[in-house]
Amino acid sequence: MIRFQAGSPQEASPTCDWALEGMEEAKVGEYSIPKDRPLELQKNARPRGSMPRSQRGPSVPESKPRKPDPPAEPVIVLNGLPKPTRPRILEGFKMKNKDTKPGAMPDKNHWTVIILVFLFLCGFSFYLGGIFCSEKNRYFKRDDAPVIQSYHDIGVAPLKVKHVEFGECSLDHQDYTPCTDPKVRIVFDLVWKECLVPPPAGYKPPIRWPESKGQCWYRNVPYDWINNEKSNQHWLRKEGDKFFFPGGGTMFPNGVGEYVKLMQDLIPGMKNGTIRTAIDTGCGVASWGGDLLDHGILTISLAPRDNHEAQVQFALERGIPAILGIISTQRLPFPSNSFDMAHCSRCLIPWTEFDGIYLLEIHRILRPGGFWVLSGPPINYERRWRGWNTTIEEQRSDYNKLKLLLSSMCFKLYNEKDDISVWLKSVDSSCYSKITLSSSLPKCDDSSDPDSGWYTPLRLCLTIPSPKLKLGLNFLPTWPNRLWTTPARISTVYNGNPGGFKHDNKKWKARVKHYKALLPALGSDKIRNVMDMNTLYGGFAAALIDSPIWVMNIVSSYGSNSLGIVYDRGLIGTYHDWCEPFSTYPRTYDLLHLDGLFTAESHRCEMKYVLLEMDRILRPTGYTIIRESYYFVDALATIAKGMRWNCEKHATEYNAAKEKILVCQKRLWHATKQ
Repeated sequence: MIRFQAGSPQEASPTCDWALEGMEEAKVGEYSIPKDRPLELQKNARPRGSMPRSQRGPSVPESKPRKPDPPAEPVIVLNGLPKPTRPRILEGFKMKNKDTKPGAMPDKNHWTVIILVFLFLCGFSFYLGGIFCSEKNRYFKRDDAPVIQSYHDIGVAPLKVKHVEFGECSLDHQDYTPCTDPKVRIVFDLVWKECLVPPPAGYKPPIRWPESKGQCWYRNVPYDWINNEKSNQHWLRKEGDKFFFPGGGTMFPNGVGEYVKLMQDLIPGMKNGTIRTAIDTGCGVASWGGDLLDHGILTISLAPRDNHEAQVQFALERGIPAILGIISTQRLPFPSNSFDMAHCSRCLIPWTEFDGIYLLEIHRILRPGGFWVLSGPPINYERRWRGWNTTIEEQRSDYNKLKLLLSSMCFKLYNEKDDISVWLKSVDSSCYSKITLSSSLPKCDDSSDPDSGWYTPLRLCLTIPSPKLKLGLNFLPTWPNRLWTTPARISTVYNGNPGGFKHDNKKWKARVKHYKALLPALGSDKIRNVMDMNTLYGGFAAALIDSPIWVMNIVSSYGSNSLGIVYDRGLIGTYHDWCEPFSTYPRTYDLLHLDGLFTAESHRCEMKYVLLEMDRILRPTGYTIIRESYYFVDALATIAKGMRWNCEKHATEYNAAKEKILVCQKRLWHATKQ
């Protein structure tokens, strides 16, 4: 089904919830289990709703009431055999006294027997209660992480599925982005399509990095709106069969290089490795994030799918990290205290409207000691207001209101020059102690998890950084030392500890070395955009840090919330649920990696739809590395063949029998009907 985000100041956009197939629906409080799941894994199924009407049995017509049958003798089960609850000693007592006259008093043995039976039944009930509580804790305890028993350990034969050839989607789906398509306005009109998204006519394998930062093939992203409407700002220009990116922007039409140089003068931490992660809201074609890569700063460029046509698609085609998104009614899919810097260059977000609720979200995701950089209205309004279709009085009022809001959120003006204003999020917790219930922006209460970023509504309250965790920018080592330093946030993750963190790093170094032997393209210029579909600490990305790639680290919205650790290491990522589509355009990643995703999520997510989504976002000639239980590997290879992938099954680095590696490559094909 589809849920629409309501209440947005802008036009609402739908968010998807895939329907699962091949699942048995059960009553509330029971479990929903696929038919082919082993019994031992049933304890990990999620509670589901009531059984659909289509699956219920025929209704039974009402009949006349009848006299109830006599109650059956209660039966309990002990050691697998039914036993009557009434002890035999009572039978003997009854037989012995069956001829007793009415009104006769029983002898002392009568009371002795009754007391003994009573004590026996009490003790036996206590014993059964202990068994029940033990079993209930086994299946329903939620404090501990679920333990999934290996298919290898329980001796289950590998899963088999029938081979199915998937057809081609129509050509108007070449840029199909479920849940973010502005043309979709009807709730029941968006159904997940069991077809392969075709590339545009004339599609070619992308230009390799680093040349791709400055150019891309026109036919791969055949959109002219930005070229026509923003030509005076030099976002891009079309020459022959290519787009070129000169590095211009609305606030830096003469090039992003000079713009970043001025910013570095205002923020010295951009030069010495203090600042490593950044987010660019309203990114355009990601020229700012692309330039920061040369300075060792990793930026997530964020933009919606709107009339600008494919901003994020241009960014990813260039090999620059980007994701579809917008600050509207929901929190951004990132944990609190994550980014070292946030940037808005005339991003058209109404920061001072709605009591500053969008600024509150920037405050939440920015770590203490982090910087918020704003260029454009109302900064430098005295010189700029004439080109903003407004009045100087309106801009002065907006600027004063912005300063007041930022001060109430414990920001202070750090530096300002020309069109750039820099604000620093306070590292001093005493600032927040001054905030009371009567303040214009109250503190968020304990019911609001500051790290929750998946379908979490925005709230008009201030998220206070935890004083117990040293998450401020001043506490982090400079890059690249922070990549291998155990983050303080490790203590917030189930079973997280420094020893486990170091073991995870060692494990992934060995795995990546094996991956490179299986896939020589890994680490070369053939692979640029990489996604780790279910990471824990970002170990896969860390092991590839010396390769010419960047990695989008995905942390499951249903798993351990370890995404903050990924950011503390100086890496980037987002929350996601693979039962839903990912927020990106088709053909945007060169390599998709997953480790046990289907073992962990197959009880919720239909395997076929996850693979179709992987095919949608994978570039033609791109690769997948699927590390999975032997139970799933053959079935995955069968489905992949129907999607026109070529796959090879390999052993792991330690030749483990219960786990296999499937390396696949997506073929480049063109639609049969152009």
